[in-house]
Amino acid sequence: MPTTTRAFSISAPDIEAEKERCGGDLDAFEFSRVLKLDDLELPDPGPGDVRMRILAASAEHNVDHAILADTVNIVESRGGKIYPGNSALGEVLEVGSDVTRFKPGDIVITHCNGDPDEFGFPKRIWAYDTDDSIGWYAEHAVVGEWQLIPAPLDCGLSLWEIAALPLRAPTAYHLWRRAIGIYRLKVSEAQQPKLNVLGFGGGVSELFLMLAKAEGHDAYFCSGSPARRKKLEEQGIVGIDQKAYNRFAEKGDVKAFSNEVKTLTGGVGMHAVCDMLRGPVFPAGFQALARQGVNVSAGWQLSQVLQYNSTIASVKQLTLDHTHYETIPHCAEATKLYGSVFKPTVHDEIYPFADLARCMGEMYENTQTGVPIVRIAEDLPDSVKGIAG
Repeated sequence: MPTTTRAFSISAPDIEAEKERCGGDLDAFEFSRVLKLDDLELPDPGPGDVRMRILAASAEHNVDHAILADTVNIVESRGGKIYPGNSALGEVLEVGSDVTRFKPGDIVITHCNGDPDEFGFPKRIWAYDTDDSIGWYAEHAVVGEWQLIPAPLDCGLSLWEIAALPLRAPTAYHLWRRAIGIYRLKVSEAQQPKLNVLGFGGGVSELFLMLAKAEGHDAYFCSGSPARRKKLEEQGIVGIDQKAYNRFAEKGDVKAFSNEVKTLTGGVGMHAVCDMLRGPVFPAGFQALARQGVNVSAGWQLSQVLQYNSTIASVKQLTLDHTHYETIPHCAEATKLYGSVFKPTVHDEIYPFADLARCMGEMYENTQTGVPIVRIAEDLPDSVKGIAG
């Protein structure tokens, strides 16, 4: 029989009403008026499906932008209501007759590749723009076996650190594969064995830099968060205070940052930069690039339009690469790096399930000290209690 679960939803009428209430001022936007807890009926698992209990989930920026509809009103385009959440850790409760990789009691993580193309890369993201997809900000879920990866419980990370990675790790893994691959098409390892690598801001960039550092490169993290810089500095990654440059609000701030980069790199600049290719950090990252440099990005939410000086890019042999997310096999490869390479910074507070809207609002306000995690299950299975902290 179908089961009912509690799950958070976002509706287009609620977005419209809240925008009207706050007069379009997104700083006055109350997330709890839009991200609401619903009762959702789940189907019985089909032959290839898994029914799972969600233990924890990480908050993701694409959900913030779905709530705000600040670039694309994805909720309206999906028919007026969505159930978000595309990064989670859960316990398998029941499997369909054709499922071979999992059994009840297994702990699993999700990936969000919702609609692979012929080469395995996603055309759409699960619980965001994939048609009819139901996300994992819920107490229970029914998903296809293909959407799950065994959770590496023995990797040395806490349960909450593992929960921070299912979306971010494959994204960073893909960004790094492309950044180093593109650069090596232009400059061989013999010519330039060690690269200068820069990342801006959040969880994906942190992991991107961890990959670069693990391969022997010099890594630099530009963030306004002292706590996040400190965590990466403990791993040998140089911190740069973004607030010292007024978050690049003026051309003079960008110039000052460029001078700092030149000082740090002996005048060379950054061979690889990970940013959002949009918003205030883009001019800073673009100017920081060394000759033959590569700028990679998986972001888009701040804007859909990008402007840059193509003449400078041509003269310096720069490459700007727009990326999205990994293939499913490479999501599994990224998972193998949990604990050995990927050691995420987690926000000090683990949010209760009921406080998801507050969590999303604080992520938008950029006040969190690391990746925000939401604990969905009060009672944890014995298999994870030892790493729950």
